Amino acid sequence: MPLFAIPFPIVDPVAVAIGPLAIRWYALAYIAGLLIGWWLAKRIAGADALWGPVRRPEPVAIDDLIMWVAFGVILGGRLGYVLFYDPAHYLAEPVEALKVWHGGMSFHGGFLGAALGVALFARSRRLPALPIFDIACAVAPVGLFFGRIANFINGELFGRASDVPWAMVFPAGGSEPRHPSQLYQAALEGLVLFVLVQIVVRGGGLKRPGLVSGVFVAGYGVARIVGERFREPDAQIGFLAGGLTMGMLLSIPMVLIGLALIGLALRRRSAG
Repeated sequence: MPLFAIPFPIVDPVAVAIGPLAIRWYALAYIAGLLIGWWLAKRIAGADALWGPVRRPEPVAIDDLIMWVAFGVILGGRLGYVLFYDPAHYLAEPVEALKVWHGGMSFHGGFLGAALGVALFARSRRLPALPIFDIACAVAPVGLFFGRIANFINGELFGRASDVPWAMVFPAGGSEPRHPSQLYQAALEGLVLFVLVQIVVRGGGLKRPGLVSGVFVAGYGVARIVGERFREPDAQIGFLAGGLTMGMLLSIPMVLIGLALIGLALRRRSAG
């Protein structure tokens, strides 16, 4: 272990408090991700040159799409955490599952919830689903970035013990210096994946419905598997067989599904 470690920068998890009303950084991260994603999605939907003749929602319809996706993320994220990460606890205390302010959200559950929201939105508008999935996946890394920064501010989901020079002692992680894995994941799942997806979008990927979605899904799966190599597993689960974590196990199907979407999209004739 290093002789010195970077102290964790203590930040009050409550960003603004007005009397009994407390607004947490975690909530602000969700709001920032949704607002910036909404703005970017409207711009992408309205850029005719990126789509060619592919049918997609008008920019004004993105206002409704964001609501469908937001509800899907919140409900799916909470349900996914309950089912994937701590079912025994919530089976014994089912009321706790409703207390989202106590923490506990699963990206994989949120992703499935968002996908259901997109599918229902597409059906209600009688639009093909894949172009809408492509819009959602083009902006999703924005929310992932802010979410991981909020995890860091909360001092949660920290990394494994390490002797790297930038290791930190997290208040909830004991006395051992640890990887600031939340920042690794913010960089991989947020910044790197955002750049990759935008390159595909600007390179004509939207003219092949499903290509942008496939790149995002496979890219997230790979980024999450890499990030899990540095992240401390959830205490109630620990390591699974072969040194896998639950995050890795849930991400492997994403890589396979993403690659399948990419393959199918590339086999289609470009709409441009």
